[in-house]
Amino acid sequence: MNSDTALHTDHYELTMLSAALRDGTADRDCVFEVFARRLPLGRRYGVVAGTGRIVEQLREFTFDPDDVKFLRERDVVDDRTADWLRRYRFSGDIDGYAEGELFFPNSPILTVSGTFAECVVLETFILSVLNHDCAIAAAAARMVTAARGRALIEMGSRRTHEEAAVAAARAAYLAGFASTSNLAAGRRWGIPTAGTAAHAFTLLHDDEKAAFASQVSTFSKDTTLLVDTYDISQGIRNAVAVAGPDLGAVRIDSGDLSVLAQQSRDLLDELGATETKIVVSGDLDEYSIASLAAEPVDMYGAGTAVVVGSGAPTAGLVYKLVEVDGQPVVKRSENKATVGGRKTAVRRHKPTGTATEEIVVPQGAPEPRPHDRALQRAYVRGGEPVPDVPTLAESRAFLRHNLISIPWEGLKLSQGEPAIPVSVLPTRRTERESA
Repeated sequence: MNSDTALHTDHYELTMLSAALRDGTADRDCVFEVFARRLPLGRRYGVVAGTGRIVEQLREFTFDPDDVKFLRERDVVDDRTADWLRRYRFSGDIDGYAEGELFFPNSPILTVSGTFAECVVLETFILSVLNHDCAIAAAAARMVTAARGRALIEMGSRRTHEEAAVAAARAAYLAGFASTSNLAAGRRWGIPTAGTAAHAFTLLHDDEKAAFASQVSTFSKDTTLLVDTYDISQGIRNAVAVAGPDLGAVRIDSGDLSVLAQQSRDLLDELGATETKIVVSGDLDEYSIASLAAEPVDMYGAGTAVVVGSGAPTAGLVYKLVEVDGQPVVKRSENKATVGGRKTAVRRHKPTGTATEEIVVPQGAPEPRPHDRALQRAYVRGGEPVPDVPTLAESRAFLRHNLISIPWEGLKLSQGEPAIPVSVLPTRRTERESA
């Protein structure tokens, strides 16, 4: 993270902090919850992603002397607040849904507990991570479902901010992508990386065969050759002529992929390259991937649609105060109402393992039923990460299991209701209305 991590926030967080320090409310015990009021249009489920990044970066969320100097020079904070920021370290607790868990409207996917002051300054940081990563993971999961077991490469780094590209690669891998083109993601999280070549490499050489020969001599015949710089049919002939029938794969990046995939398969078979794979790319999303289900495609390369959430670039999550000094507080604004009190959730299943509903309740309830599964786990205690947080590989496997558990209608790409209903039970304590 950059040295000014804590400044990746909204001015109004520090406005509230300064006023709360002055009026004596900054140290009141509070609970904030992250949830979505609704899913993006057309989505049947959300995917939790990014919590691991939050825990990793929480230690670095501090205000160094240069940060504080900037805030004072701009008169963003007063001296009292500046002194508080110099000493800031989060000392509260964080609980939430595991990465790879599915969520629905009103699922309490993250709960942040501590003083008002130490929790409120985390709002923008937490929401920026979760809104981005959850959106990418949900889009990527839909693409994985559409691919029906065929591998996907995430290759959208050039279509987004450089750090967003690294986070997007992580979220896509969690969702089931086989690899990424982003080397920073490979180094940071151990994600497999993959890459072929661009048209520029072919154009650099005097002819297509020379480009192919260079690539094969450097990376062996197991490489993937881009065959659509000029004429695809001739490109395939040139590729097989150079690499032989044991060529690893050809990649098609333009044109009518449905028609070209079948024609390419026929030509490869005719040339004896029966085991050569076909990789397709070019502005693919879950719908275009689904449309290729019957075609002889072995792997998909998806870029822009992944890193922009395939039409839903944010998960629409909010971070709301729900409890002060142990008492529920509620916001009653039209279309933005909240349910007061700290909550937890369970997901109910049939004996077969199919999820039937999610129950969101005041902490400590309801009475467990057979096949219930608690959804929240501890992430941070007293400001310190808890041990044994699931790895990225474990979260990836967990999501695969969760997608199998929802009714099959929930995996459809068409618009419809959330895959399972969510019931939010009222708190048993007296709620205090929030202005």
